[in-house]
Amino acid sequence: MTTLTSPARASPTTRLPAVGRPAPTARDHISYSSITTYQQCPLKYFFKYVERLPEEIVSASFVFGRAIHRAVEFHFHELLAGNQPPDLDTLLAEFQAGWDEQPAESINYPKADSRDSLCHLADRMLTAFRESDLAHPHGRILGIEEELRGPLIPEVPDLVARLDLLVAEDEGVTITDFKTARSAWTDSKADDAAEQLLLYRELVRSLLPSHPIRLEFVVLTKTKEVTLSRHIVTPNRQRTTRTKNIVRRVWDSIDQGHFYPVPSAMNCPACPFREPCRRWTG
Repeated sequence: MTTLTSPARASPTTRLPAVGRPAPTARDHISYSSITTYQQCPLKYFFKYVERLPEEIVSASFVFGRAIHRAVEFHFHELLAGNQPPDLDTLLAEFQAGWDEQPAESINYPKADSRDSLCHLADRMLTAFRESDLAHPHGRILGIEEELRGPLIPEVPDLVARLDLLVAEDEGVTITDFKTARSAWTDSKADDAAEQLLLYRELVRSLLPSHPIRLEFVVLTKTKEVTLSRHIVTPNRQRTTRTKNIVRRVWDSIDQGHFYPVPSAMNCPACPFREPCRRWTG
């Protein structure tokens, strides 16, 4: 049975042995991000989810996106509580608190960025967000950063999903996933990213089988003139089945212990596991 819980009440994962190397199947759940991590680099998955190594460096872009998500999440929590929308200074304080969760020495900045420049960018992005209609959803908020967990694919551990925003409207339920991006998304790019929402829809359907479910990405750009755009994802049964089959194939590879590096000029420089990767001999 699929369960819907807040992050604070999320089901505990199976404890791993204190001694010895855990088996890949010691995990009793998977997530969309863990699947895409394996697709990007199986050895990165191994270091992150099997050996659970600490991340020595984290990209500033990741820290920035996580901090923006925290501020947006706080905004919707205030609306859910029946309060007035928080002002910009309050949202920026939430952003700063999210940023400060990451040790400063572990943040890797691209040449063009610094903490100050990214804080100024956050100011512009959160201003644009507050002034947009996206900050005021039509309907009743059902969940914010809500954790959903349940069996979705035979012989694969439970899928765990975290929904940025779940809203009930007259025509059904809308699942919204917020993204930050260096440039505006096209509908084609949103379609390329659709698998994540298609899987989330399957979990929500098991809870609300009689409700139409609408899927959308909301993208905030990191450009000089910040833009916010909404991209609707149209459910497709064939693609949903294909996505489930991909997840199953990926899990089969994880379960069989197929871990190896995938060198990439794009991904390796910002990888938090560069040093253990260099020491890895197979």
